[in-house]
Amino acid sequence: MHAPVAGCMRWGKWGAQFSTAQYRQMIDACLEQGITAFDHADIYGDYTTEADFGEALKESPALRAQLRLISKCGIRMVAEQRPSHQIKSYDSSAQHIIQSVEQSLRNFGTDHLDVLLIHRPDPLLHPAEVASAVSHLKQQGKILQFGVSNFLPHQVDTLAGHTLIEYNQVEISIIHLSAFANGTLDNCLQHHITPMAWAPLGGGIFTDDSHPRFRSIVQTATALAEKYETGLNEILLAWLGAHPAGILPVIGTTKLERLIQAKTASQLKLEREDWFRLLAASTGEDVA
Repeated sequence: MHAPVAGCMRWGKWGAQFSTAQYRQMIDACLEQGITAFDHADIYGDYTTEADFGEALKESPALRAQLRLISKCGIRMVAEQRPSHQIKSYDSSAQHIIQSVEQSLRNFGTDHLDVLLIHRPDPLLHPAEVASAVSHLKQQGKILQFGVSNFLPHQVDTLAGHTLIEYNQVEISIIHLSAFANGTLDNCLQHHITPMAWAPLGGGIFTDDSHPRFRSIVQTATALAEKYETGLNEILLAWLGAHPAGILPVIGTTKLERLIQAKTASQLKLEREDWFRLLAASTGEDVA
């Protein structure tokens, strides 16, 4: 498993409200740990977080070459920054994709995104139109790679017939197992797509003991943490990392220690039976 991705959704208005100095401090600390990919979306912080992050980059232009910028578009939120939006909706039109990327580039103060993702599957998505926007942006050097987020296998297949998809960012964790059963991870293997896992630690399961499998998961993971001489989070991330599709965890945190835990987990290899012990702890039953 490669180094984790730093998820930036909570770095700004929707969470820690970092100052420019704090953004810079966090970026530098991630780079020192070998964590070079930063995950954004145009809507984060009600359309403010990209630009806040960009202020830190503009202070030291040499930083840009050291990191990979991932961003997403396709959701139109009702927000003060977007007074023309009357209702929350999706927009995968070529015009919207191109305009969104150009705005993200201005926000970051850069000439390209390393990865662009379509944030959600749009019921009005026309695959040829998306492909034309992607082709246009790649030809101009404004995006280097393209992918999707929260797409199901049939939605990936429809779009993959028109343009190269290299990533699918979906929710995957010890308590959110649907990607293992609904064909998402099989589809990634079939198309050589790298899956990214958002909420890879279950979105706060360990602060919410009301989850029906909380006790069995914690008990099993704690025993394995002792066996492998590591921490609980490291075990759960290593569990994801064991999948042959090469799941990249997107660690949506404002705390460096969480990212360091994820980096440690990338070096940890669980024995196959231990992987199934955790699966059974989550589902409540052994495999058939």
